[in-house]
Amino acid sequence: MRPSREVPLDFPREWLEFVDPADDEHLIAADLTWLLSYWTCVFGTPACQGILAEQPDSGCCTHGAFLSDDDDRKRLRKAVKLLSPEDWQLMEVARDDRGKISRKSYLETDDLDGEPAERTRRHNDACIFLNRPDFPGGAGCALHIMAMRRGLEPHTVKPDVCWQLPIRRTQEWVTRPDGVQILRTVITEYDRRGWGPGGEDLDWYCSGSPDAHIGERPVWQAYRAELIELLGKPAYRELERQLRRREGTPFAAEHPATTRARRTARARQQGNPPLPDRILGLELR
Repeated sequence: MRPSREVPLDFPREWLEFVDPADDEHLIAADLTWLLSYWTCVFGTPACQGILAEQPDSGCCTHGAFLSDDDDRKRLRKAVKLLSPEDWQLMEVARDDRGKISRKSYLETDDLDGEPAERTRRHNDACIFLNRPDFPGGAGCALHIMAMRRGLEPHTVKPDVCWQLPIRRTQEWVTRPDGVQILRTVITEYDRRGWGPGGEDLDWYCSGSPDAHIGERPVWQAYRAELIELLGKPAYRELERQLRRREGTPFAAEHPATTRARRTARARQQGNPPLPDRILGLELR
């Protein structure tokens, strides 16, 4: 499949700010352009090109996952104990000299922003938890596959960076003009810039690709469990209430990748070739 060109990183976005009903010192800024987009994970389909061209079947799992904190490490440790050979292709590779799967056998230490940090071990240039296409139990993340088999939410067993992508949450304490400090949480798209300076070097990235904006539901619905984990249930319910109120009203800043995907789909349904990028007025990658 020939990939569509990605949309630019900078385009108009529509935002919603509201106070967390459970905490009047917590302000949430939600990127509606992203949350109302129809992005969906296309891993395992021809649409997913992989972030490295030489490893299209590895999706975004080529570099392993850096763990964020002790809670992240504990979650992964518990999840590994739930894995079976039917879930995890490389289980035997992860065993140590004593035949046991220990933290040292599935994690490695690397440098992150000048500091040592743990991340999932890489085997043959991809995460050790990545099942390859030839695995009978299913290609993709072994942790995700296990969660689906057990009826668990994937975010309860996967590293933070894995289940949050491509949602980006940032938090900071800010001082209002009256001198009162509040916690401001921003929920937005984890685009190429979220990866730091190396983001521009990725051969392909899904959040800006029209090929991945083909979901049946908008992100705020499809990622309900993850957003509740990131915001808390009261805040998510308020977000949902606000978005339900605006249903049927014009949207000022639709995600350009969703716009492009919809126009392409309509053109194909009508038997017409997709409009060229220059006619759509999109300066694409």
